[in-house]
Amino acid sequence: MSDGQATPAAERTAAGVRRMFDRVAPRYDLANTVFSLGQDRGWRRAAATATGLARGERAVDVACGTGALTRELAASAPGASVLGVDFSLEMLRHAPQALPRTAYVVGDALRLPLRDEAVDVVTIAFGLRNLPEPGQGLLEFRRVLRPGGRLVVCEFSQPVIPVLRGAYRRYLTRLMPLAARRLTSDPEAYQYLARSIGAWPDQEGLAAWLKDAGFTEVAWRDLSAGIVALHRATAGP
Repeated sequence: MSDGQATPAAERTAAGVRRMFDRVAPRYDLANTVFSLGQDRGWRRAAATATGLARGERAVDVACGTGALTRELAASAPGASVLGVDFSLEMLRHAPQALPRTAYVVGDALRLPLRDEAVDVVTIAFGLRNLPEPGQGLLEFRRVLRPGGRLVVCEFSQPVIPVLRGAYRRYLTRLMPLAARRLTSDPEAYQYLARSIGAWPDQEGLAAWLKDAGFTEVAWRDLSAGIVALHRATAGP
């Protein structure tokens, strides 16, 4: 992956980004629901369904935050084992700890605490764009997937309806920061998140990154008219 594939996460040190997520953890789920107009749970449920996770398989949910997608994965496939990994301890403290065959661990998405070819499924929801080097993250996901394993990336993308693009841009740059000042204790963090969304590649751009990292059968599905895109790919041999 080229150096040009670094995201606005590089504006901060890894420690700074971790502290930011530690600060927003107490109201993170509420803020997500408000800012997404209640659509966030549906996006994560779609991501869990797209994995095709089955009984007896192992999944890792990277940058799991408070475990919203981790829970959806566990619910979608009783009997599967699900591990949530996040570098923010405060986020994990707000994740439910009593789900069957589900565990959480503090870990770095660029150095996952897993052996090679350890899991059948890797998911990441709204976290890939926050990695200092998304390309390195994709290579790490491929490392821990068995050959033929599935990767599902749920991430903000580019609206496919032209008239919606301008309105969405205004929402990110004007309305969301205003709402963050009223709803959260760290509005600057949400200004950073808005910038990271605006700088993120479109659906085809992310698909190209997945192919560059050695994934095959790359495809995507637009959610909410492309405001979010669900990319699915298979780990090659």
